[in-house]
Amino acid sequence: MNTQEYLEELIGKARTAQKEFETYTQEKVDEAVRAIGKSVYDHAEELANLAVEETRMGRVDSKIAKCRNKAKSTWWRMKGKKSRGIIERDEKNGIVKVAKPIGVVGCITATTNPVINPMHNSMCALKCGNAVIICPHPRAKKVGVRTVELMNEALDQLGMPNNLIQIIAEPTMELSAGLMKFADLCVCTGGPALVKTAYSSGKPVYGVGQGNVQVLVDRDVDYDEVAKMVIAGRTFDNGVLCTCEQNIICPRDKAGEMIAAVKANGAYYIGTQGEADKVRDSAFPDGVFNKAWTGTTVQEIAELAGLKDVPQDAKVIVCCTHGYARDEVLSKEKLFPVLALFLYDTWEDAMEIARANLAEEGMGHSVVIHSNTQEHIEAVSFVVNVSRYAVNQVGGTALGGAMDNGLNPTTTLGCGTWGNNVISENLWYTHLMNVSRISYKVPEMYIPTDKEIWAE
Repeated sequence: MNTQEYLEELIGKARTAQKEFETYTQEKVDEAVRAIGKSVYDHAEELANLAVEETRMGRVDSKIAKCRNKAKSTWWRMKGKKSRGIIERDEKNGIVKVAKPIGVVGCITATTNPVINPMHNSMCALKCGNAVIICPHPRAKKVGVRTVELMNEALDQLGMPNNLIQIIAEPTMELSAGLMKFADLCVCTGGPALVKTAYSSGKPVYGVGQGNVQVLVDRDVDYDEVAKMVIAGRTFDNGVLCTCEQNIICPRDKAGEMIAAVKANGAYYIGTQGEADKVRDSAFPDGVFNKAWTGTTVQEIAELAGLKDVPQDAKVIVCCTHGYARDEVLSKEKLFPVLALFLYDTWEDAMEIARANLAEEGMGHSVVIHSNTQEHIEAVSFVVNVSRYAVNQVGGTALGGAMDNGLNPTTTLGCGTWGNNVISENLWYTHLMNVSRISYKVPEMYIPTDKEIWAE
């Protein structure tokens, strides 16, 4: 069977299942969504171990936490929400909104989130009456298949249609590109090259931009608490997530306090350019990211870079810098537990460092702000163009949505036109439905005169 025949068979099965599923009530649809989320929650340990074993990146404890937290936060935010049939009546304007499925949603999932990416995309898709076909990263195909098996077992127990969720068990670039063209819409979570391919497929696509989370630290915060949060975010899953903190931008007159705080919380600080060069040269030879560093531990980093004095219990490495943006390669996204430390004199300088670093890599994604001055916090939004600003939170676990903030729980973070994306928010089930509008005439609607309309 050739590629086209194989994909046509998958799409055919998906369409048959979807046509039946779209006739189900909101209650039945929600049963399916809850079941697949709960299946991942219940098998978090198994799936986390499989993911680390196969991908050889990240941490089991972090992946267990991701499976459980993303499953429960996604279901909690979806629970009780209308997504089928009439979802809104606007009596004032005479508009009735009717939600309809897209059809078959193709999902290209990332090796960094091989479990929660398929789970979240499937929950969002099924919430709106769609069917799903998942194409995992080749390096995460086994754990992807197991994740889909567990979700389908849960659906089978409810008597749901077969083939609502399917997976390409032996993924290739050809199959990935083909799925983008055959599906009605594609959610593409991966690197810039993959997203670019998706955008050329001729079908609607939700893609993501590159992460490079800048951390702006004000003078009016507890530096020990900031250090705890930044290190927690930077070390989560060995730093492979796009939401992980990357660069600390700290007041120059508070540098000593910041360095002492990160050291006290498990960081190994590199304060000489010679030692920092070892990290730069190994992690970014000729300025290009060395993929061998992805998801490595601090101890592996020390070996790769030839660092001699890194303690065995060090959680993260913090490097001094020279310049910023294109003058400092460590200003780029680092998919491993290393933070770069940048110093500023004024808040305006801090915002410019963040803006310039993101202009090199990560525009449109996210920043974290540690400040208790509202004027400073809100000023960042006018200078630094990203889609989300997390205030006094752990970026690694908050930017993708959490139980204690209002961001949509997601594994697909849109970066707006800054990041060459169509959405500038966290992908949610509302993005995977068509909405029709019934318009009634409103006899009592006020109609102004031309003079009123054009009055200055």
